Amino acid sequence: MKFCSLYSGSSGNSIFIASEKAKILIDAGLPGKKIDEALRSIEQNSDSIDGIFITHEHSDHIKGVGVLSRKYDIPIYANANTWAAMESNIGKIKEHNIKIMDRRSTLQIKDLEIKSFNIPHDAVAAVGYTVHSNGKQASVTTDFGVYTEEIRDNIKDSQVLLLESNHDVNMLKYGPYPYNLKRRILSEVGHLSNEDCGKVIVDILKYGIGKRVLLGHLSGTNNNPDLAYQTVLSVLQENSIEQNKDIYLAMASRHNPSNIIEF
Repeated sequence: MKFCSLYSGSSGNSIFIASEKAKILIDAGLPGKKIDEALRSIEQNSDSIDGIFITHEHSDHIKGVGVLSRKYDIPIYANANTWAAMESNIGKIKEHNIKIMDRRSTLQIKDLEIKSFNIPHDAVAAVGYTVHSNGKQASVTTDFGVYTEEIRDNIKDSQVLLLESNHDVNMLKYGPYPYNLKRRILSEVGHLSNEDCGKVIVDILKYGIGKRVLLGHLSGTNNNPDLAYQTVLSVLQENSIEQNKDIYLAMASRHNPSNIIEF
């Protein structure tokens, strides 16, 4: 399998995952032109994408999905509540490209199995995804305020994970956001802090070491890549977990494709 975060951050998200026979995107939260450019930069083409899977209806996850679907005739997969919430913002989609999933479901595209699971976020029906092929598994789990058993059970066996490390709690508390927004981000349906992301990683390493973890969906106001990385690394070190031995930790870039992970 191949895994590449094209963009990840509060300004837009899109992840490319491929098996031997299938290629998908999870989210398309930047203009279609930007996603085209990112795919070309990793020697891929938008017209080869077999489907776009939507996590939830917020604009940083759907901004380019309508354009890509219309231009390249790509199916869009989302649960019914997410479709209802996003359809007025993505433009007209051809009937054969409207693919309604259950919130918790598993479907097959060629040799790629895609499973959705519930995550706690202030969207109508937010989900994460695990993707399987030939005994390999990758997970994408961002935009969640609290780590649940359902999340753990779905991501714990993945060799590659994109996890949210959204904010530094002190930067958020003392930053410029209004009180109501700060309260929402810190809630159980908000976003995961750097420290809590580290705790999630400590937990999932109980189920197998050697995982590759990308930290993503960083806030542009309440975080920065060095702070996120060092905070998570400190939590791991406090639990006797060694970077580049027990885990391979890296950052998903806000503005450019991250390195392609082949596994």
